Amino acid sequence: MCGIVGAVSARNIVPVLIEGLKRLEYRGYDSCGVAVHQGGELRRARSTARVAELEAGVQADAIASGTGIAHTRWATHGAPAVHNAHPHFSAGPGIDAAHTGFGALDATDGEGADARVGLVHNGIIENHDELRAELQAQGYVFASQTDTEVIAHLVDHLYDGDLLRAVQRALPRLRGAYAIAVFCRDEPERIVGARQGSPLVLGVGVGERQGEHFLASDAMALAGVTDHIVYLEEGDVVDLQHDRCSISAADAAGRFAPVERPVRVVHAHSGAAELGPYRHFMQKEIFEQPRAIADTLEGVAGIDPQLFGDGAHEVFKGIDRVLILACGTSYYSGSTARYWLEGIAGIPTTVEIASEYRYRDSVPDPRTLVVTISQSGETADTLAALKHARAQGMPHTLTICNVATSAMVRECKLAYITRAGVEIGVASTKAFTTQLVGLYLLTLTLALSRGRLTEAQEAQQLKALRHLPLAVQAVLALEPQVIAWSEEFAKREHALFLGRGLHYPIALEGALKLKEISYIHAEAYPAGELKHGPLALVTEQMPVVTVAPHDALLEKLKSNMQEVRARGGQLYVFADADTRIESGPGLHVIRMPEHYGALSPILHVVPLQLLAYHTACARGTDVDKPRNLAKSVTVE
Repeated sequence: MCGIVGAVSARNIVPVLIEGLKRLEYRGYDSCGVAVHQGGELRRARSTARVAELEAGVQADAIASGTGIAHTRWATHGAPAVHNAHPHFSAGPGIDAAHTGFGALDATDGEGADARVGLVHNGIIENHDELRAELQAQGYVFASQTDTEVIAHLVDHLYDGDLLRAVQRALPRLRGAYAIAVFCRDEPERIVGARQGSPLVLGVGVGERQGEHFLASDAMALAGVTDHIVYLEEGDVVDLQHDRCSISAADAAGRFAPVERPVRVVHAHSGAAELGPYRHFMQKEIFEQPRAIADTLEGVAGIDPQLFGDGAHEVFKGIDRVLILACGTSYYSGSTARYWLEGIAGIPTTVEIASEYRYRDSVPDPRTLVVTISQSGETADTLAALKHARAQGMPHTLTICNVATSAMVRECKLAYITRAGVEIGVASTKAFTTQLVGLYLLTLTLALSRGRLTEAQEAQQLKALRHLPLAVQAVLALEPQVIAWSEEFAKREHALFLGRGLHYPIALEGALKLKEISYIHAEAYPAGELKHGPLALVTEQMPVVTVAPHDALLEKLKSNMQEVRARGGQLYVFADADTRIESGPGLHVIRMPEHYGALSPILHVVPLQLLAYHTACARGTDVDKPRNLAKSVTVE
């Protein structure tokens, strides 16, 4: 979601801030802005266009400084408009902060009263209405509808000459989640950052950049600037100044004291953000799946609990069931894994939407393995659900995650790190398939610990996993046939997706991809549910996509397909080679290269990704940055 970049240096850091925003564009945003300390005052430029347009405005206004903050915003409170864009300023009681600073893209296009405090924020402040009323009573004038502006005014209200002290006094007043970066007109080489529930990292300059310090919501924003990263922990406050920085945290009594956090070397390679020969990052990431799967399986010589971390063997022996917590695409990977865990490992499994789980009464079981799934490892709803499960008395936790340094990995006792690499496209592809690989390994490991996997079966399963990258490569060769279908889909406004058993979650994922990036309304159903309602929607204008592997439910699925044909529906079927489903009037078939048993969902989701991608291209949508969506969902 929202992205933060900040820097304190002796050189002009505006190009660093802009480049950092560009690297965060993949997270999704609807406005952006930059503010600096220049000439004894705070200056800013904000825009509802892309970062490239912001950059042009900044250059036109000759905005330059060694101290500054920048932001990409995904709207929560207030419309995507310039006056709601960050950074937000506070100029003190009685002064409209909209009339502060200047810049070609700013809300007022003119120089006005001099702002004292500038701030950027990720997260949501739940008590913003209460704070707004209090600050308005003190004479503060609000220029936006955002929850963020209350923090800027609150810090200004508490400021007594020491920015760090003002922020530390403000934080206990905030309820909700936040990562903030704040600077002040009266302290020209200083930025204070803080985090609670939203990610924030500190970058430390080394070598020729020694003495520089950076803040960002994602280490990737600092790629090429520094690879020395400190992952700030919950409640940390960081004080950045030129040539020095310090971190503090509050104790149980609310008193702040210095703390030490380890510096890690993180290689966030910029090459991941290069398109190469592809039209969009989503297309690139679809075609990177064979490599991503191979990388995720690298080093897996056998099925061993140690794959999931120290102590996994004892944990796995002491559990009776599995609870999976996830959101969006990750929820569908968990739903697929439920079939594996119950069918192969023989362990009862529940899959919960994380955003719902902690708000209902549930029955905790201390012998449950709580599994979270997240591409970013920072998904706010999933992190909150994990903490709730632990508070309920379920201490055994494991995450399947693509970011080894994320909050999710730090919060869980055990982890399996997928190696999908950075995923730029908002609609997840390679992160999803590598999650499935990690979950399949978990299934096999639990099956082994429960005595349900023989040596011969283990060898067979490992052989199938190692062949998986080649099998996916063969599916990718179907792209020309999928493109032909997409031209017809682009003319439609509605679509149905059908699957049965293990492939029903894959139908759900296919429908999600189509609506995410093409804006076609799509729904998925277990095929047997057609006659219980959805069949009423079937006409010649409603394409019905069917996932048809050669499994035990194939004949049942064929009967469901006949129900569609009898009503004049148009079937688009991804069928395994030996299913004996042939093309005909109202029946369009793309033949999959091979049936892959329990791993079939990983193959069948790939053409659904391609169908969504090429349909979106045919409709001319912004494939990598679909409207209203964000990559890393770090707010509730």
